[in-house]
Amino acid sequence: MLDRRAMNAPFSRLLRLLMMALMLATATVTPALAQQDQDAGPSLLRDTETELLFKQMSRPLIVAAGMDPNSVKVALLNDPEINAFVSKGQTVYVQSGLLEAADNVNQLQGVVAHELGHVLAGDSIRSGQGEKQATGVALLSLVLAAAAMAAGAGEAGMGILQAGQRAALGELLAFTRAQEATADASGAIFLSKAGISGKGMLDFFAKLQNEEYRYGYYAKDSFDRDHPLSSERIQALEQKLKSDPAWGKPIDPALEARFQRVKAKLLGFVNPKQAVIKYPESDQSIPAHYARAYAYHLGGYPEKAVTEADALLAKDPHDPFFLELKGQILLEGGKPKEAIPVLREATQRSNDAPLIATMLGHALVATDDAKNFPEAKQILKVAVNRDNEDPFAWYQLGIIYEHEGDEARAALATAERSNLEGNAKMAYASAEMALKGITPNTPDYLRAQDISMVSRAELAKKDKKYRDPKELRSE
Repeated sequence: MLDRRAMNAPFSRLLRLLMMALMLATATVTPALAQQDQDAGPSLLRDTETELLFKQMSRPLIVAAGMDPNSVKVALLNDPEINAFVSKGQTVYVQSGLLEAADNVNQLQGVVAHELGHVLAGDSIRSGQGEKQATGVALLSLVLAAAAMAAGAGEAGMGILQAGQRAALGELLAFTRAQEATADASGAIFLSKAGISGKGMLDFFAKLQNEEYRYGYYAKDSFDRDHPLSSERIQALEQKLKSDPAWGKPIDPALEARFQRVKAKLLGFVNPKQAVIKYPESDQSIPAHYARAYAYHLGGYPEKAVTEADALLAKDPHDPFFLELKGQILLEGGKPKEAIPVLREATQRSNDAPLIATMLGHALVATDDAKNFPEAKQILKVAVNRDNEDPFAWYQLGIIYEHEGDEARAALATAERSNLEGNAKMAYASAEMALKGITPNTPDYLRAQDISMVSRAELAKKDKKYRDPKELRSE
């Protein structure tokens, strides 16, 4: 009697191979939104002035969308691609390439309005639904193809498989295009409710259309794309936006001036060579001084950088961000003592902004003068209480604890920093070390316990073979 399992073995192997082919095929078309890995992706750029601009320019849009402005964030990523996206949660990520490409703050608001449409619809969560639909189509084609091949119709089976993969791809792309079109429509509604002109949204789509033409993409429809064509998006929104009462509303000049400042300092930071070309020394505007100051600072010309910072302070001696800039140049140029009074005023005038306060704490620590450590400790503790997402602040605080001989809290600071940086192994080890030296049931003890449990779970998820050292010792 023949073994039925032996008869089915070739079929099972074939099915596994086809499943692997499906996985490889669909992996290349998964929306970028679903692929974003924040641990391995582009770095987060943090700057008080930029974050304040993002917060204020997006607040009316967030309110118009019916969401809590305190729960939705707009963050900047260091990535030259012209793109923005939402991840799980309520954070809109704007990539540096998009900020550089935007001509004015209204264009950036149009982009953010669109992304808020994704946030409100929960598209970062629902993206799996489109993949599930596509997988269902592909699986059916796999079964039919495998049956045809098992019956000896190899060519027919491969034809079925290829047709099924094309259908699955079409299903997925159609799903994401529908999400994008809905986000466009939602964004237009948010702009209208907020009383903000939709001109920036249309202008930015026109800019994207020019990019498509620049790279030789002249498709007549968006059938093979995960986004509608820019021309299709303009056509769908043009009448609605132009008929809105806010269409002719001018851009807030104060907001626009701040946008140009932020855009210039970003260029000086991410592309110093381009910054000095775009903003020659004959340009004495605030954005030009900003761009050149960062470009010279990063290019290793500290005296020229200080000159540009002083030019800004000559225009407004008490601007907290001009003060922050000069303090940063002095500190990173090896002059922490000179940076302290400048950064102290910047901190006071920015209402103790945590990132600026952290820089002041860093300057105090960098003097290597024990007399400055108590002030640094107080400043940094306030900073991490107000903003618990800055690993550098925890690093500086850890230095102070170590200097004081408080190894347990130095370990806790390392655990906090490692947790923010996504280093679960270091976070777990440091939290366990902190637990040994901190009084049980105190706030610091409970915090170390929380980091330990979260990191341990993360390690177990990444590596199913991971074993807690404490468990190994108990065996």
